Amino acid sequence: MFSASPRTLKILAALLWYSGAIILLTKGTTLLLEADALQPGRHWTWLTVILGLSIGVLKIKFIFRRACQKNLTRISLLSEPKIWQFYRPGFLLFLAAMIIIGSTLSRMAHGNYPFLIAMAVLDFSLATALFGSSYLFWQQQAFKKSCRSETPINGTDSK
Repeated sequence: MFSASPRTLKILAALLWYSGAIILLTKGTTLLLEADALQPGRHWTWLTVILGLSIGVLKIKFIFRRACQKNLTRISLLSEPKIWQFYRPGFLLFLAAMIIIGSTLSRMAHGNYPFLIAMAVLDFSLATALFGSSYLFWQQQAFKKSCRSETPINGTDSK
């Protein structure tokens, strides 16, 4: 019961990875637009995007690529994968904490230009890191159906 194929777990992992990237990109954009509405025409508002992308590239190289690869390898090595094993429980708890903290900080940033800029940089850097490291799902062919064995299920050859 609750068994799943490694492919299913990799797809679920990718869906969560991409969902996070899309949500953070949307949230970062909203924060940036609010900052621009507070102080229109400031250079920092648009330098935020460049800074977020730059930090995101570093995060790809030093953190996210390795984390993504490690998880895909772990999934491949599971002997009897279960549907909830697409990420480790500790990672899911960490993710929940980061969502709560990020949401709280974003709410606190409303009306505060420097805080909005800082949160937008953080969100853009994380979105960039998630999108940028997601190539591993494709490189590892995480979505590709594996070829089934030519041997019938009962283990006998019907030739």
